[in-house]
Amino acid sequence: MIPTGGVLADAEFDESEQPSRTYKLDFARGRVSGMVDELDAVKQAVYKTLSIDRFFYFIYSSNYGSEVQINSAETELERWVNEALLQDDRITAIENYQVTVNEDSALMEFTVVSTMGRFSVSQEVTE
Repeated sequence: MIPTGGVLADAEFDESEQPSRTYKLDFARGRVSGMVDELDAVKQAVYKTLSIDRFFYFIYSSNYGSEVQINSAETELERWVNEALLQDDRITAIENYQVTVNEDSALMEFTVVSTMGRFSVSQEVTE
């Protein structure tokens, strides 16, 4: 017997834009230190998204985090960054992507274009 019900075929969902105001995270001290909004909130989201391993923590959805690995080809690094960051509706594009691969790390540099403004990101990836 196949269950019926439990599915709302005619349900309407409201897809409203969520506010960008969020807690300001002090990563150095491991504490919440106030609130951030707009461009600073997007900057924090980019840093956090690139710092979280995708599919590793159950608390985050499978759309959150990045799969960036040092031993990947440079084109794969760029694809993973785009895939991770463009999940955020506030981010519209990633431009000027450059990567410098060293023996045990890679330095990724790019410009994030968001609805709040543009900013440069420089993030090192290690094994």
